[in-house]
Amino acid sequence: MPDSKTEQPRSAAFQRKVSSVGERFLNLSTGLVSDALGKAGAMDHGIKCWSARASMAGPAYTVRVHSADILMVGKAVSECPADHVLVVDGRGDRNTALWGSIITRAARLKGIAGVVIDGAIRDSAEVAEDPFPVYARSVVPNAGGAEYEGELEVPVQCGGLPVRPADWVIGDADGVVVVPAERLEQTLQAAERLLEVEAGITGAVMRGEDLGALLRYDEILARKREAGKLPQMRYRRDG
Repeated sequence: MPDSKTEQPRSAAFQRKVSSVGERFLNLSTGLVSDALGKAGAMDHGIKCWSARASMAGPAYTVRVHSADILMVGKAVSECPADHVLVVDGRGDRNTALWGSIITRAARLKGIAGVVIDGAIRDSAEVAEDPFPVYARSVVPNAGGAEYEGELEVPVQCGGLPVRPADWVIGDADGVVVVPAERLEQTLQAAERLLEVEAGITGAVMRGEDLGALLRYDEILARKREAGKLPQMRYRRDG
């Protein structure tokens, strides 16, 4: 068994990596990250930010709860490391709240990066004023019970996507994207290249250049016509 002298540097190095990767993701939009994943990776549109700050990035710390039961959510907040995103598989139940204002404050003060809940929250007025990123499916006054044991740090489903411990979870005003751990650096580099490309296009548009010419729409359409792969567009005529 490694002693504390060898264990601590590993932990510190891991934390530095998490902070560095998180900063890089926070400079990117979820749209760019999704594009870098092949226009994929986004949780469904029902997952929305309900708090004052829609910006988070961190490795996933997962919890699967019994339907309408909050017992393991509190336990997960206690166990979740700082700078991680807590991902709660609430089985999509929109009629029982698994999160509220007090646990929002507790998670923020602990240094957790944010939370995504495939389920409901309550205390929405207080949550809306808190800078801790809270993403969930709905708001409802009913609270869950505290009866059943769930599971921590297991693969879960959230927002229509599989999420595993150590996958990266990125959120902004548009929604939440999940980056598989094995594609982390590849996705980051691709998204950062796309950011540079978009900056160049934006600058050209601001100088008055035509967007269609910049994106070579005519050239693309011509190639598709030649290949016989241009979809036919149908127009509806009223009257």
